[in-house]
Amino acid sequence: MQTDNKMLLIDGNSLTFRGFYALFMQTERFVNQQGLHTSAVYSFKLMLDKVLDLVKPDKVLVAFDAGKKTFRTQKFADYKGGRKKTPAELTEQFPYVKQLLDGYGIKHYELVNYEADDIIGTMAKKAEAAGYQVTIVTGDHDLTQLVTNKITVALTVKGVTELEFYTPEYLYEKLGLTPKQIIDLKALSGDTSDNYPGVTKVGEKTALKLLNEYESLENLYANLETMKKSKLKEHLEADKEVAFACQDLATIRTDAPVSISLEELDFEGQDAEKLQAFYQELDFNKFLSELRQTEVKNDVEVHVLTKDILAKLSLKKPVSLYVEMADENYHTADFWGFSLNVAGKTYASEDLALLQEPKLKEYLETTPVDVFDGKKTYTALKRLGITLAGVDFDLLLVSYLLNNTDNSNDLGTLCQKQGYLKVAGDDDVYGKGAKKQKPAADIFLQHLTTKALAIYELKEKLMAALVQNEQADLYIKIERPLSLVLAQMEISGIKVDRAKLEEMGSNFTELLADLEQRIYQAAGESFNINSPKQLGTILFEKLSLPVIKKTKTGYSTASDVLEKLTDYDIVADVLQYRQYAKLKSTYIDGLLKVIAPDGKVHTRYTQTLTTTGRLSSVDPNLQNIPVRLEEGKKIRQAFVPSQDGWEIFTSDYSQIELRVLAHISQDENMKQAFKDGIDIHAKTAMNIFNLTDPSEVTANMRRQAKAVNFGIVYGISDFGLAQNIGISRKQAKEFIAGYFDLFPGVKKYMDEIVQKAKKQGYVETIFHRRRYLEGINSKNFNQRSFAQRTAMNTPIQGSAADIIKIAMIKMQAELTKRNLKAKMLLQVHDELIFEAPQTEISILEELVPQIMDSAVDLDVPLKVESGHGQTWFDTK
Repeated sequence: MQTDNKMLLIDGNSLTFRGFYALFMQTERFVNQQGLHTSAVYSFKLMLDKVLDLVKPDKVLVAFDAGKKTFRTQKFADYKGGRKKTPAELTEQFPYVKQLLDGYGIKHYELVNYEADDIIGTMAKKAEAAGYQVTIVTGDHDLTQLVTNKITVALTVKGVTELEFYTPEYLYEKLGLTPKQIIDLKALSGDTSDNYPGVTKVGEKTALKLLNEYESLENLYANLETMKKSKLKEHLEADKEVAFACQDLATIRTDAPVSISLEELDFEGQDAEKLQAFYQELDFNKFLSELRQTEVKNDVEVHVLTKDILAKLSLKKPVSLYVEMADENYHTADFWGFSLNVAGKTYASEDLALLQEPKLKEYLETTPVDVFDGKKTYTALKRLGITLAGVDFDLLLVSYLLNNTDNSNDLGTLCQKQGYLKVAGDDDVYGKGAKKQKPAADIFLQHLTTKALAIYELKEKLMAALVQNEQADLYIKIERPLSLVLAQMEISGIKVDRAKLEEMGSNFTELLADLEQRIYQAAGESFNINSPKQLGTILFEKLSLPVIKKTKTGYSTASDVLEKLTDYDIVADVLQYRQYAKLKSTYIDGLLKVIAPDGKVHTRYTQTLTTTGRLSSVDPNLQNIPVRLEEGKKIRQAFVPSQDGWEIFTSDYSQIELRVLAHISQDENMKQAFKDGIDIHAKTAMNIFNLTDPSEVTANMRRQAKAVNFGIVYGISDFGLAQNIGISRKQAKEFIAGYFDLFPGVKKYMDEIVQKAKKQGYVETIFHRRRYLEGINSKNFNQRSFAQRTAMNTPIQGSAADIIKIAMIKMQAELTKRNLKAKMLLQVHDELIFEAPQTEISILEELVPQIMDSAVDLDVPLKVESGHGQTWFDTK
């Protein structure tokens, strides 16, 4: 029978083993959030894609071993007996390789008492008889015995993706053997992998020579008497039974009792839904992205919104709105277009003036809508003269709360992670990286249409998921209202004194020039101070300073290395030079570049970036203005009120994370200390230094105790604490033990939260903000330790972040209610920054601490410290 059909047979065990060792031995990063190793599955997937593309088969089967006991072990008890136990990291992956195959729509099969080789041999012969061209993919040379004019064996050469194709001709060219002689080669020389002996003292070279002369094992023994007397002849005579037994063991069966037929093996392509869920479970984001690109269905009907259509349109809830801009900075970006979904029907337009039409403008200013990124939408509409009434459903925020490791700001990417494949990612439409230019109108409007439609179609599903996770209040009472508070803060901006910054920049330039000359003088020559290579040569070769650490490229000049050498003036000067250079480039020059025409900087708060729930700030990052270095602190002198007769007012929580820890751990000693207003760092110092009188606590003792207090919050080890405060590891261990003696409830909390995390795979804040923990059950010590530390500190850090968010929402509401002119401008970690007329400062001194203190009801009091002055710097 002649046919053009193709059959692909894959040795599942061989390829899974090879894939595991190819990647696992190189890196251990292939672990999903639950600690499952995935290197073998990852490699298998790469191999599968390659061979499917090469062979383009009509039928596919992947064969696996059913177990260690087979008819061969019954014949020879030590068959494969020398093999090491399969690592647990590999064993756990076999079920997932089979799940991958299910997603690909590929049949996998195993047969009790037989090996994968026998299944492949049997099905190869069946397919050959039916006229198929057969390709076998394996890492096992034994299968080359199956090659014929219609059966090709593709052997993995390197890893699992480089293949060498064996046909009868290639086999003969490579080894000078026929397929049948492969069996006899094994019979004579044995197989160390499968652990059968062959003939004593006969290796592969001798076996090849014998087969070249006698052609087969049977012919060799039929003519053994004619062979000259030799040790080889003696071994052959003595091991005749062994040779034929090994021949039997090496022979792949082509008549195994398989229960599947060729008709069951049709390859009809992938099941995108199954693969999507599978890739998500294993954290295969690269494959997930590739799948989405192939599966996204941009076939949504486009309705172009015009003035006439808008006039006739009945605006009724729910309405989804998406505004597209030319880049991420929505304070300055050009508008490209918008889309509107009204009760399920979507419209798109490049004409932004339509948003300002009285009918639509009135609706947006009176009725909450559904959006993707409420803060961006509110700010963008404000630039168009529209004050958004509010937001009901925010797809970006809800996606983030459901899984804060999915912190993309791309609507298409987040939708695809939810299994919604109607929206392409922006990179696929606009090109990789920053948006370059708007595509053709038909493509652009299609893309906008799918975005508004996605918001509409995902709302019910994702809101239900929030309810199931007990996160509806977190969204409705904290994140959603906060997004509009942040929008108002961003729009207000904070004034920056350009002249002051420029003056500071000039001072830094002079300081850097002086330091540069001092460094050159000490070095005896000028060189590039910013070049680690040149600096290393000067310090460790020319000046012969002690070498602390070497790297592959030379001497390490990292800050932590140089800090051990500060007794040398040149090193102290280099460290100071670096500090000033960074201050000037990052903060002085950086801020000067982003001052808007109104004399202010308008940062953007990213609400969906961190896994703890903390806000971050970009363009510029105002949460990173230095506080420890005195020269860095002075940069705050450039932040001033926007009007004469106004001042900057600040309030910040004191030790909020430790207070949250006291509440969460319910440690009685810690709770009482905060209730009594005791200095918690001094109390800890007294315990770890065995003091009885608070007056005995020195400033250095308190500093070390403070490092212990905050280190414990972050799950610090004795090694880490020793490094932080410059003590021995033994002493650090004693400090930590003393801390837990004083606060046993904290130790109990930490043990319990780790166990809870191991059981459920995530931890929560007081307000049910979740953080899923990659590696909490990992066998890798480093991954597991990191996840455990994260489990300990996330509920504390995250709850503290939630508390200040609640305070911000309440504070904004109170400012509005009282009709105060004061404005909340910035949030920097645990601090809120306002500007207000001097006449309102006394009101803020009473009001802000009151609101912040009562933001939540903890079992310990919150403490707020406030200040005010002509600049941000002066408030302290």
